[in-house]
Amino acid sequence: MKKAFLQLHLSVFLAGFTGILGKLISLNEGLLVWYRLLLTAITLYILFRLQGTFKKLAWKDILPIGSTGVIVMLHWLFFYGSIKYSNVSIGVICFSMTSLFTAIFDPLINRRRFDVAEMLLSMLTLLGILLIFHFDTQYRTGIILGIISAMFAALFTVFNKRLIKRFDTSTITFYELSAGLVVLTIGMPFYIYSFPVASVLPSSMDLLYLFVLAWFCTVLMYLLSMNALKKISPFTVNLCFNLEPVYSIVMAFVLFHENKFLNNAFYAGLACIMLSVGLQMLRVVKDKTAAH
Repeated sequence: MKKAFLQLHLSVFLAGFTGILGKLISLNEGLLVWYRLLLTAITLYILFRLQGTFKKLAWKDILPIGSTGVIVMLHWLFFYGSIKYSNVSIGVICFSMTSLFTAIFDPLINRRRFDVAEMLLSMLTLLGILLIFHFDTQYRTGIILGIISAMFAALFTVFNKRLIKRFDTSTITFYELSAGLVVLTIGMPFYIYSFPVASVLPSSMDLLYLFVLAWFCTVLMYLLSMNALKKISPFTVNLCFNLEPVYSIVMAFVLFHENKFLNNAFYAGLACIMLSVGLQMLRVVKDKTAAH
């Protein structure tokens, strides 16, 4: 269990850089996600071939894995859209809504009882988001996109919990991201038509940031988080990922001076979200201690 929590928090730390990179990369959200998927899928394929661990799956297995990959692709699309339409701090804080959606989706999909404690903690997170949404009216488009992103992130985690019981995490990651790449590639001409850009090619700096995003903040992060899911519940994983905004916000304050554009409502909302994380951690520790 200690190893699982270590892997989880390391993946959260890496996830904290994704918002920063989303701000640094000048490409729009559609192209950014497409390049991220492309570089990640190619990297994983080469890595697995060299290790001799690449596994071919039957179509009946690829279909559910691929569907989950489309979900994570949509999560990324809305996540980076949220950052582009607001800023890093707003985009990553909306990701905290994932715990609320997980508390709802996990019981519905896996047909278990609703956990009252999970729902109450999620309501605290929701209160934090509402405080930010109500007062930071200039960022409402970004907040709405961020909330949609959190919904897809919750669905991704819940379905992944099922998949890792049948397949190893490396295989799941490769097929998921490859499926997301295929679907986004098909839709990209329509996306570019709807949101025209001057160039579809990344600059040299964008390319550097994209490699960092693919290798460290995608491949390594997802392998660590899915290994953690073998021992830890989807709700706890998503609630721990609420710490992601802490890392991202601190870096955004340092790099982009975003603290100049945020008001007291933002900090009050952030306090509510961090409180929900702390209470859940205490709850998990208490339950594990009682079990022993």
